[in-house]
Amino acid sequence: MPIYQPTSENIERAAQLLRDGELVALPTETVYGLGANALDIEAVQKIFSLKGRPSYNPLIVHVLDIKSAKKLAAVWPQRAQVLAEAFWPGALTLVLPKRDTVPDIVTAGLQNVALRAPSHPVARQLLKIAQLPLAAPSANKFTQTSPTRAQHVQQSLGDELFVLDGGACEVGIESTVLDLTGDVPVILRPGTISHADIETVLREKIDIEYSIQEDEAPKRAPGQVRIHYAPRAKLLVFTSPTQRDELLKTASNPNRIGAIIWSDENVKLQHLVKVSNNALQYAAQFYNALHELDAQDCDVILVEDVPRTSKWDGVRDRLYRAAS
Repeated sequence: MPIYQPTSENIERAAQLLRDGELVALPTETVYGLGANALDIEAVQKIFSLKGRPSYNPLIVHVLDIKSAKKLAAVWPQRAQVLAEAFWPGALTLVLPKRDTVPDIVTAGLQNVALRAPSHPVARQLLKIAQLPLAAPSANKFTQTSPTRAQHVQQSLGDELFVLDGGACEVGIESTVLDLTGDVPVILRPGTISHADIETVLREKIDIEYSIQEDEAPKRAPGQVRIHYAPRAKLLVFTSPTQRDELLKTASNPNRIGAIIWSDENVKLQHLVKVSNNALQYAAQFYNALHELDAQDCDVILVEDVPRTSKWDGVRDRLYRAAS
């Protein structure tokens, strides 16, 4: 199938496909999602099959608003209300106890469900017309670089999938995942909404648990496996110009080395992508830079390390999980 522009007719067609138990790739402000009716077990199974995603990795369920989220959460605490009012629609996922109507396949057998209301207008229109909650992990093969453009989806998953083109994703990395099931809120996956942002809204301290789980036990949130978001090329992180130059010396073919640089260093390479030194702008550019260098047939991608401050947590998490 070709990539479809988000006309009213095409969004209605996508909604019907979802109601019929089929998959649709849709744009969100974070990354493109591979959507299915979250309440249809057979439809959700198609997500795992197409992505090659292991069943122990839970899915995020996308909803239109707070009212829709409450239909899926067994408990809706005041913290959830405050956070949803502050950040929804947007790039914050809330983990809450689930209702029995949410199939276990969506939650990796756990009794909690991850919920998010996306802000992308195409995603919102699709949710409104379909009248369904949508399970929608990133629309790419498992562990590969997430798609931030419709063409990335087609390159990873083939041309048989119905893809709605919503342009480049504004946020560019996956949502912050916050677990609200315990006494203290816990960030399970960092994103562009930082722990400081959340603490400011909640007016309380929260915990951070960016765990890497190598076993096949059910994960508490997506993005907790060691290798994730990875390009085809070998990705290496350098922390200084000296280390970068040493890595360049060991390359067997310098013409097939790419680099992603955010500082003002004068790096001379055939395959070079310069990205912003602003954390939010960098996030919006990072995955596309990886896709671009993969498309240039690089064997190795050198990436300049990012600052170790909280606003860079989401980017740094993606960078280090993508590194070989």
